[in-house]
Amino acid sequence: MALIVGLPDAAESSPSRASLNGLDGINFFNAAMLAGFGPYVAVYLAEQKWTQENIGFVLTASGLAGLLALMPGGELLDTVRSKRALVALGASMVAVTALVIGIWPNFPLVFTALVLHGTTGAFLGPAIAAISLGVVGHFALAEQLGRNQRFASAGSLIATGLMGLIGYLLSYQAMFLIAAALVLPLLVALAAIRPADIDFARSCGAARPDAAARTTHRSLWKSPGVLTFAASLFLFQLANAAMLPVVGAALVYDGESRSSLIVAALIILPQIVVALLAPWVGRQARSWGRRPLLLIGFGTLPIRALLFAFFEDPLFLVGFQLLDGISAAIIGVLTALVTADITHGSGRFNMAQGMIGTASGIGAALSTAVFGLIAANFGRTTTFLSMAAVALLGASIMWLLMPETRPSTEKYSSSGSSWKIGSAKRRPIPISIWPRRSSPRKRSVNQITLRRMSAAWRRCHGVLYCFYKLKFQKNPSFARRFLRATWPLASEHGRHLPQR
Repeated sequence: MALIVGLPDAAESSPSRASLNGLDGINFFNAAMLAGFGPYVAVYLAEQKWTQENIGFVLTASGLAGLLALMPGGELLDTVRSKRALVALGASMVAVTALVIGIWPNFPLVFTALVLHGTTGAFLGPAIAAISLGVVGHFALAEQLGRNQRFASAGSLIATGLMGLIGYLLSYQAMFLIAAALVLPLLVALAAIRPADIDFARSCGAARPDAAARTTHRSLWKSPGVLTFAASLFLFQLANAAMLPVVGAALVYDGESRSSLIVAALIILPQIVVALLAPWVGRQARSWGRRPLLLIGFGTLPIRALLFAFFEDPLFLVGFQLLDGISAAIIGVLTALVTADITHGSGRFNMAQGMIGTASGIGAALSTAVFGLIAANFGRTTTFLSMAAVALLGASIMWLLMPETRPSTEKYSSSGSSWKIGSAKRRPIPISIWPRRSSPRKRSVNQITLRRMSAAWRRCHGVLYCFYKLKFQKNPSFARRFLRATWPLASEHGRHLPQR
């Protein structure tokens, strides 16, 4: 049985310009600070005479700590009222990690610092999304998330280029010191956000600030929308995370002399696409809805994998990688947005972020191991075809099982005690976004799945009908037999075929 909750009592207030500018600064400097890590950590530690085993151990421990802390971090964000304090704490931990790596690169300190850095990722990014929701409210969240993604991509892109230049001209140590210094402008931007502009209930997706109004953890685990979205993102990351490493390794093994330049282009160009496309995605999510954009984002991944499987020219690979920018812009904006839609009124927005992030992180962690093994034993073509199959499965789940989550146009009444849809009376909204039909009798998930699969087959059948009508013009009886064998209503189409 779905738990029913009410919507917020008061209308969503308009945030100040200073708070919105502060959000832009947080996204920019947070992405810039994190850009100092990634592959640069492994390169710097190797320069400090670390063994490959120790480097792999500390990086794996950091990733595992972040994965295990995602759901507790979400619970923490739903409980703590001051999201700004959590962002300040997380940014300070990242800065301390950068200082430790740059100044004291010995194993115990670096191991501890990277585990703290991984744990920080469990609440730093989700805390920025929660602040955005608390500042602008649910109905303006789509455009704000698009703006967040633009500034984050711009910060990452600029910082990656500058860090590489600093490492080349000065040293890798200077890169980590500069990354640590970026915490200062981030804290200045954080201080610009007015605490009064962050509504605690909105930042948790709650109907009211009190904990009694929240749904239980069990209802969140049983929510079809949360489970379907998490499964789709798991398969998406399982297919996507290893794609660029496999392409880079293939370029090196093929003896490509420009491999480093090509890999740099494969990384930078999608970031440019994300920075340009993300605000448009946020706007279109309100007009088109979430589902069409999600299908585009999930659908480009199997196409990219198939193109990588059959084309080896480096220039073509760079062009195909632009599709990754489209997917990254859509998934980056809509992950938090769809999570907010699913949990609207439940008070468990951040916990759901942790659950969905955990599924996505597990998929990314398994991707390099699974497809690295396939690439070592069966070659690049088989690897990319396997990725395409996994990506297609994720897109199919999204198409068949994930409904539209965009809320209807709601207008709050000014009385402060109730809300209205147009002139309707107060009515509760279930936290589950699973579609209902007009009949009071509920349908099971299997019935809904079969109905959608039937609709999909009818579309495919129409395409097959056109194909066989063109191909078998000289033998229309074959086409008629095929249609009648594959679909009981094919006689409706068969009547239009010429008689012998």
